[in-house]
Parts: sequence; C-alpha cells; structure tokens
Amino acid sequence: QVQLVESGGGLVQAGGSLRLSCAASGRTFSTDYTGWFRQAPGKEREFVAAISWIGSNTYYADSVKGRFTISRDNAKNTVYLQMNSLKPEDTALYYCAARSVPYSSDWTGYRYWGQGTQVTVSS
Repeated sequence: QVQLVESGGGLVQAGGSLRLSCAASGRTFSTDYTGWFRQAPGKEREFVAAISWIGSNTYYADSVKGRFTISRDNAKNTVYLQMNSLKPEDTALYYCAARSVPYSSDWTGYRYWGQGTQVTVSS
C-alpha cells in the first residue's frame, strides 16, 4: 500500500502563489508517476500535472502551463506543485495521486490518492 498526504493549501489573492506538497510512504517503488488533480464544486475532476519518479518527465494541463511547476525530492519521497499567478478559476480541492507505468492524465487510472488540500483564490 501507498499512503499520500497533501499539505500547503490555503486562501490566496489572485496573482499570488502557493506550494503544495505530497508526501508518500509505504510501497513507493510501485508509484512510477505522481500526479496532481483538482476538483471544483459541481465540476469534473481534472488533471493538473504529473511527474515521473525516474527521469523527471513532467506533464501539464494547458490551463496551468507556464504558471505551475511540478517537482520531486526522491530523498524525501515528496512531490511539490508550485503554483504562481493564481487565478480564481484555480480554486478547487487539489489531490495528489500515484500510479504505475504508463503515464496517464486520466484520473481513473491512478490507484493511490491523498485526502486533498483546499486551494481558494480570491479575486
């Protein structure tokens, strides 16, 4: 089993920044890709970004390219999501998730999930 714990969410004004963290524990060797997803009230869960544990390949949704950066610290088993130039439409519950190969942006393919951390961007 893999356990994922997110942190770093909060309330920020438009144009501000937040950094989310996702700490993994357990059988982390089985989590080839870690992704961030978000879900706003009344909306579908959507892909934000993903990163591989080997090779540091990164993937982004078009809506966050140039504003968000995903990174990882293997020694700490932690993945980060640096969010800059935040917009009110970024407001959502952000989830960290993990899966084995191959890469996918489809949330249904991710086996392990954290509890989520709320990000609220005020205008």
